[in-house]
Amino acid sequence: MNHEIYTKWEKETALITTRISGAVTETEVTKWKQGLEKTFEEIPKGTKFKIFVNFYGLNPATVSAHKSYRDTIPLLLSKYNWRIGYLDLFEEAKDLKLTSENGTECIAAVHCHHDSYKINEYERRFGKETEHFFDDPEKSESWIRNYQTI
Repeated sequence: MNHEIYTKWEKETALITTRISGAVTETEVTKWKQGLEKTFEEIPKGTKFKIFVNFYGLNPATVSAHKSYRDTIPLLLSKYNWRIGYLDLFEEAKDLKLTSENGTECIAAVHCHHDSYKINEYERRFGKETEHFFDDPEKSESWIRNYQTI
């Protein structure tokens, strides 16, 4: 599978889409993280945003490559007043503090991964009105784009 590594900010829809796929190495994970950080720096202060985390087809080449990306999204989103549901699985995450950088906050998130068993279990256990876990990139994108705040 080809690699796809990008993060995009859509000002009009307040949507961040981040994508990493393929048999990635630590170097490629680092490239993805740098793009993610750069994109988050572009978000105007006080923005309420949505995020689509697309790991469909992600297959880290090594254990160290896996370790290098797995905490990136939870730690990043915790700076924007967001706690990913599956963090309840990890004892070390119980004290994760949520903050709001520059008044900017995440209001909805969708996570996509090809491991249907795992992602469907996450959806069953941790899915809620503002956060879902899907094994279909099109379904994921459709849900997050159509998510409306009340």
